[in-house]
Amino acid sequence: MLKHALNIAILLAGMAVAPAQQTPSPTQTPAEQPGKQPQVKINLMNVCTPGKEDQDLINSALGAVPAKPAFSPDFEISRGHTTFKAAPDAKFVRLRRDFVAESPLMTAQYSISTDATNTTELLVFRARDPKEYYEVAIEDRVSAGAATPAAILSVDTPASRVRIERLGKNAVGLSRCQEIDQSLYEPAFRRASEIMAQYRAALGLRTSFRSDIAWLNASPGDATTHKKQSAKKP
Repeated sequence: MLKHALNIAILLAGMAVAPAQQTPSPTQTPAEQPGKQPQVKINLMNVCTPGKEDQDLINSALGAVPAKPAFSPDFEISRGHTTFKAAPDAKFVRLRRDFVAESPLMTAQYSISTDATNTTELLVFRARDPKEYYEVAIEDRVSAGAATPAAILSVDTPASRVRIERLGKNAVGLSRCQEIDQSLYEPAFRRASEIMAQYRAALGLRTSFRSDIAWLNASPGDATTHKKQSAKKP
């Protein structure tokens, strides 16, 4: 009887241990294994032929920019000269104006930069409520040898690029692309060009701040030389 009870106890003990021995050990995912790099997700933006949803967002954002802005009295302007190791020296002028509190837009920032290759204008609007988007950027670029910055402003150079930045979502863009039929997007390009022309005037780039724009007409090298000569004066 004692031997029979002992055999039953040993059998029950073996059954209790067996499940623990058969439990598989956790396996590491590729991202957790030593020496493995985490996966990187890349989102490509179609700027030549954006889809219907992106078109609607671009048109809506451009349509929300007022043709006659109401600015507060305050403004901020800066200009400077930058140097890069792998790019030509550049000069820039930046101007920021705040909209009145009642406006759906918060700020308008204009910048123009020029180097030995290109002159680029960039107009950026920040939305007060970033629910749909928080930034609208309009850009145009002209070969530096084609015209001076002042001349580019005087002829209202058309926009060549629009970009909409959103919180927590991919950006949306539209750019001029060679050898692609973009007739479907001409209304958006036309509206972007109209906004750029309206705000060149509204920001006073040809009047109040024309001397800052004229400063860009000299090459960056000339500006550097003038700065060195001024430093030598007693």
